Amino acid sequence: MHSTNYYNTFIEIAEDSPTTRAVVPPVKGESKSVANLQFELLYDHPYQYTSDDILFEVFAIRKEVSLNDKEPARQEFFAKGQPCFRASPLSKRYGWGVHSNPEGKIAIFGVETKQYQQLVGDQTLTKVKAMRSKRK
Repeated sequence: MHSTNYYNTFIEIAEDSPTTRAVVPPVKGESKSVANLQFELLYDHPYQYTSDDILFEVFAIRKEVSLNDKEPARQEFFAKGQPCFRASPLSKRYGWGVHSNPEGKIAIFGVETKQYQQLVGDQTLTKVKAMRSKRK
């Protein structure tokens, strides 16, 4: 099984992020975007889920996977590599940094917040940037 989980890591917003303040992803149309679903699962539930949990739950919601089919669907989903939260629109476009604690549970922090700056300065964490949206 492949995993997208990080441990003791902070994913900073992308260098080419178009925002200097965290933005709640706007809802466009009838169905929620990946960014909307990730935000809803993380914002009110910090350090409750791992990256794997969030990415699979978003997949399951969008594909309407039934409760009975979730475990085999999760096995199939992680049988091949999946993009990690460095590719998330939250950290690429909407200004949210993603912190993974020692257990791999994640929380999001707006780029303008004191918590974000503290995490950037924390020497005990591994820091990585979110992926750029455009090539240099």
